[in-house]
Amino acid sequence: MDSFLQAALNGLVAGTILALPAIGFTAMFAVLRYPNFAVAAFATLGAYGGWMANAWLGWPVVAALLAAFVLAGIVGGLAERVALEPLRPAGALTVAIAAIALNVIIENILRFSFGNDLRGYDLPLARDIRFGSLRVAPQQVENLMLALAVMGVLFAFLAFTRIGKAMRATADNPDLARLKGIEPRRVELLAVFVGAGLCGVGGMLLGLDTSVDPLTGFRIVLSVFAAAVVGGLGSIPGAVAGALLIGLAEEFATLAIAPTYKSAVGFVAILLVLTLRPRGLLGERAY
Repeated sequence: MDSFLQAALNGLVAGTILALPAIGFTAMFAVLRYPNFAVAAFATLGAYGGWMANAWLGWPVVAALLAAFVLAGIVGGLAERVALEPLRPAGALTVAIAAIALNVIIENILRFSFGNDLRGYDLPLARDIRFGSLRVAPQQVENLMLALAVMGVLFAFLAFTRIGKAMRATADNPDLARLKGIEPRRVELLAVFVGAGLCGVGGMLLGLDTSVDPLTGFRIVLSVFAAAVVGGLGSIPGAVAGALLIGLAEEFATLAIAPTYKSAVGFVAILLVLTLRPRGLLGERAY
């Protein structure tokens, strides 16, 4: 029972962190209608950007998170305009393949720049917090709070700001949004900036929980895609629900199999959902 509760606690924390890049992925899909698999590179960029701000410049974690968001968002926007948007006439599959290639390019640029060594954030040492036989690291608690805060800001942005409402309108019906005077191209760029930025924040939180290296984002890309598919591609609430389910499932799986193989849970989840409920848990409604 203790191991089950510990796995549930770890799964909730992992799922909450995973929700940020999953939201970023599904938000870009909702507006652009193609899967941007460069989310792995954006997550790694955010992890390195936050690490440099924290370890090199001495910025606190919250400020470093903002740096991670901006860096990943800018690179994501530039990549969309320069590399991916010109390929859209060739179809979604072509753009998705180009995004995978872009992911490899960015990953290797980071590898050549920083090497393969593990990088750690400048964080104070602290003892685990214990609740009976359960224990949680203070950094896990901080990561959980930060992830929830970012999601709260995002949902408020989408619900109450003019730009956020324009993003929702474009995702739901781009033709009607255009008739209402919304410029789809600007909204698309904003969606990529926000989506890639969220991936960067998720990558930094993952780095805070473990460490940073050129494969930081690659390790979670299958889980991110699985979370989006389980929740319903294009559904932001679905991405959150899917991320929590995948996080819990992966941690529970470690009770029966070696942690090395827990990523297989993502494959199983995708196969089950595509077989039993192709639209995902919450369907395709964007917001």
